[in-house]
Amino acid sequence: MIHFVLYTLDGVKFDGEAYEVLIPTLDGEIGVLPGHMPLISVATHGAIMVRKTAGERDDQREVFAISGGTVQVENDELKILVDEADHADELNEQEVQKAFELAKKMKAEAKDQVSLQHAQSLMDRHAVRLQVAGLKRNKRR
Repeated sequence: MIHFVLYTLDGVKFDGEAYEVLIPTLDGEIGVLPGHMPLISVATHGAIMVRKTAGERDDQREVFAISGGTVQVENDELKILVDEADHADELNEQEVQKAFELAKKMKAEAKDQVSLQHAQSLMDRHAVRLQVAGLKRNKRR
């Protein structure tokens, strides 16, 4: 087992033992299992998926939407530091869809590069949150 801690600006979102953690990074998705080599990396927009036991099914994993951060693996300890992380159970798919549509509108109406980049960043964030909310919906089926 590895000890996994997910830190956010609001506090700790996850602190416990895990068998496997999948993380979106600049080099693609990586999986951290017990015995993983030491690593420091950059997380990107995407979903962190936590499998607590080896036999846990994909639809039983805990899932968090993140928009980037730092990753450190050392001695079977995984620490991820992000600005914010949304657990799948915290997301309301309809609200996230509205926020995504608003970000799309902001992008279409952007008058300068700064506004365009801000709107794109919001779209990326809400797209990940929509993906995670969809995983939660599929889990209930």
